[in-house]
Amino acid sequence: MGVFTYESEVVTAIPPAKMFKACILDGDKLIPKIVPQAFKSVEYIEGNGRPGSIKKVTFGEGSQFNYMKQSSSVIEGDALMNKLEKVTYETKLESSPTGGSICKTTSKYYTIGEFEIKEEGIRAGKEKALGMFKAVEAYLLANLDAY
Repeated sequence: MGVFTYESEVVTAIPPAKMFKACILDGDKLIPKIVPQAFKSVEYIEGNGRPGSIKKVTFGEGSQFNYMKQSSSVIEGDALMNKLEKVTYETKLESSPTGGSICKTTSKYYTIGEFEIKEEGIRAGKEKALGMFKAVEAYLLANLDAY
């Protein structure tokens, strides 16, 4: 088993508290609403969102994947491609000097056997994540009273 770590950083005009509420606390409802091609639905199959809960994310139309189950990491689903044991994410939102926020994300991919993750796959995943992040940012800029 190998562990591949990838980091990214995105700057936004949205303050950290507002971004946290939209992306983290309400992301299960908001993202399927504003980016339905990414996530069709998110439902809790164990628990209610507290630590230890497990949710099922159903991907949107046109995705190469159908679903994933996730707790604090992705633990099941065709998104793991029978090549990954799990994927973990750590996201930090920090204040930027301009009043917005800096979003720092660390992704760890735990591979099965000798499987190696290709750079183009990581790049494609980063682009999709950035697209969702920018969609949330655009939604918040267009709906100033939200969150």
